[in-house]
Amino acid sequence: MTKHMAIYPGTFDPITRGHLDIIERCHKLFDEVVVAVAEETTKSPLFSVAERIEMIEEEIKDYPNVSVESFKGLLINYVSSKGASVIVRGLRVISDFEYEFQMALTNRELAPSIETVFLMTSENYAHISSKFIKEIAKLGGRLEAFVTPGVEERLKKRFGERR
Repeated sequence: MTKHMAIYPGTFDPITRGHLDIIERCHKLFDEVVVAVAEETTKSPLFSVAERIEMIEEEIKDYPNVSVESFKGLLINYVSSKGASVIVRGLRVISDFEYEFQMALTNRELAPSIETVFLMTSENYAHISSKFIKEIAKLGGRLEAFVTPGVEERLKKRFGERR
């Protein structure tokens, strides 16, 4: 089986156990995986790009074939510039699929040689979203089921600063 470089893009604000589930599985499927943190987003990130990269680096240290970096502009241009052949997208629930399917078809139109691979997150993490995690953290709720201790500490510190 031929393996390839894969790009796993997202905002990762913050990185969740669901994201880590996808990364863990990707590192077994591909020779090289780049977790690509989007610098430009329509979302209002809680953490800076540098903070998100730092969090991810802490979580991927046990995966020698996984790295993290940021990107600007059109994802397909970034993927092409890296010489990657695969974009990995995680799916949590059926409602994710419609948006991701449209994006994959658009990317295929722009760069037919780059494939999009969808990985379903493990059922333990299907309900997890960064948006909900931030809301729970803001309200002082328990986070250990959703994020690692390092990420939980950063969330508590960030929302402690805002109070």
